[in-house]
Amino acid sequence: MNTDPIADMLTRIRNANTVKHETVDIPASKLKVELAKLLKEEGYISDYEVKKVGKFNVITITLKYGANGKPVITKLQRVSTPGLRHYSKAKNLQKVLGGMGVAIVSTPKGLLTDRKARKENVGGEVLCYVY
Repeated sequence: MNTDPIADMLTRIRNANTVKHETVDIPASKLKVELAKLLKEEGYISDYEVKKVGKFNVITITLKYGANGKPVITKLQRVSTPGLRHYSKAKNLQKVLGGMGVAIVSTPKGLLTDRKARKENVGGEVLCYVY
């Protein structure tokens, strides 16, 4: 049993990036699929696919690398943890790397990037920073 599945997902992606794997498999959940969708929309991963392996669903994420072989994702940082939640109002959402990175926020309207959350004036739990 995993107490923090989002941290597990981020760690799997981070580790796969470090050793330059093309894909990484992660146990699926609705939240993880939405997170993968946001990462694809923002251009941090090439693609993701949800498939059934046995009786469980698995997300296969295709990682993205630059022309020089460096990973597009340089840092994945978990902000809110099960032991210490981090909530923020829309106006107080800080920009990640001066707007170059993305904060993923869990809001009543679903998972949003910090830019979309500010635009829609909705706050929530800051899950992670990606840059």
